[in-house]
Amino acid sequence: MNVFEHLGIGFGVAFTPVNLLVAALGSFFGTIVGVLPGLGPINGVAMLLPIAFAMGLPPETALILLAAVYVGAEYGGRITSILLNVPGEAAAVMTTLDGYPLARQGLGSVALSLSAWSSFVGSTIAIVGIVAFAPFLAKWAMAFGPAEYFVLMVFAFCALTSLLGDKPVKGVLAAAIGLAISTVGVDANSGVYRYTFDSPELADGIDFVVIVIGLFAVAEMMQMLENLLTGQKVEVPPSSRKLFNLKELVFTWWSTVRAGLMGFAIGVLPGAGASVASAVAYANEKRLCESKDQDAKFGRGDLRGLAAPESANNSAATGSFIPMLTLGVPGSGTTAVMMGALTLYNITPGPVLFDSQPQLVWGLIASLFVANVMLFVMNVPMVRVFAAMLSIPGWLLVPGILCISFIGVYAISASTFDLLMMVAVGVIGYFLRKLDVPMPPLVLGVVLGDMMEQNLRRALSMTNGELHILWSSPVTLALWALAFGVVLLPPLLRRRALRLKVA
Repeated sequence: MNVFEHLGIGFGVAFTPVNLLVAALGSFFGTIVGVLPGLGPINGVAMLLPIAFAMGLPPETALILLAAVYVGAEYGGRITSILLNVPGEAAAVMTTLDGYPLARQGLGSVALSLSAWSSFVGSTIAIVGIVAFAPFLAKWAMAFGPAEYFVLMVFAFCALTSLLGDKPVKGVLAAAIGLAISTVGVDANSGVYRYTFDSPELADGIDFVVIVIGLFAVAEMMQMLENLLTGQKVEVPPSSRKLFNLKELVFTWWSTVRAGLMGFAIGVLPGAGASVASAVAYANEKRLCESKDQDAKFGRGDLRGLAAPESANNSAATGSFIPMLTLGVPGSGTTAVMMGALTLYNITPGPVLFDSQPQLVWGLIASLFVANVMLFVMNVPMVRVFAAMLSIPGWLLVPGILCISFIGVYAISASTFDLLMMVAVGVIGYFLRKLDVPMPPLVLGVVLGDMMEQNLRRALSMTNGELHILWSSPVTLALWALAFGVVLLPPLLRRRALRLKVA
């Protein structure tokens, strides 16, 4: 059977009334999960998993429901990021950089509709990639061992240099703080307690959700509360337009496509995730656009800075299904939970799954496209509803967001210590903002630090400490070349342009 025959089977499964209803409900629930700070797609999928099994849903229907929630959460995370500067989930952190400045310029509805379109394009790119290249990409992902992952993290940090702007020292300081936070807890290799201060609650480290909600939700609400008490108003005016126009679509098109392709490539790698994809895509798009366009406003409300991370994180989330389906290896934390759903039905994911359960695999792939269309159709008309959040008075908005944030963090671990840690991180984040220390490098340091350390130690253990493994494969050499390129080429090009101007 060829690809089109397989897709015919898949759409036959996806277009059954029950599965269409399940996809619609999952998409709506996922959007709500993405909006609520702290929950995120992992918790949304985990909450619905026992319900789907208890209801006796067939395995393909249960998987369609969980996949719709996953993709919907990636859509929903952008809403509060744009309107309130509070990311609904971790992958939406980069969306705040240009999304919130656009909202403050009276373009909140435009930003919401454009981000929905970018998310749709990114997911579509990934779905087409799954259909066309799944077996090949699975073999490519297998070429990534610990050394390749470590160099990939190095490349991500090199790409970070474009986020430093005119505050390189503060940006490096923020990244260092993020790396320091990632080292807290028991060392997985030696069992040594690091920076726990004899506190058992810190043995497992500081949860990433606690960091993100503290740095963004709590710190932002403290800033908003200060403005309320001092009489200062940070105006986020209502939008004069509700949708983006054709000119804005053309302006952001190639940024959206490039970020979607990059996000898909990163999403295929097991464990990389949508957060890494959105950060790398934003950094590279910022570097590329600023080298060509002197009027680029990344960090101050550039539409391309909004489109790129939204396309990348949705593409990466969809691409993460490839290692799960083809290798039986979770591509992200959320697909790891979804693998648990398959085991409940005594289904083992892997290469044999395409032959033994074609209706499940291709039904899932087809339903991803159906859910993607549903989410786009659902989110664009609701732009007006989402934008109405801006009319909520600050005295009501601040305690409301804080309550939701506390509930979201407590729902993850049921730990009061995490609540106190979130407040502490929020206070630190508030003072860091006062000192103009950028938050994205700090978040990226937390995201990449643990993965970087673990993969370096695994790589070195394979060669008894010999460093040559870090540049012994074609993949590592290519990644080192890219890393040096993103660091060295921009200053060289600027110097060359300056010489030409002087001449």
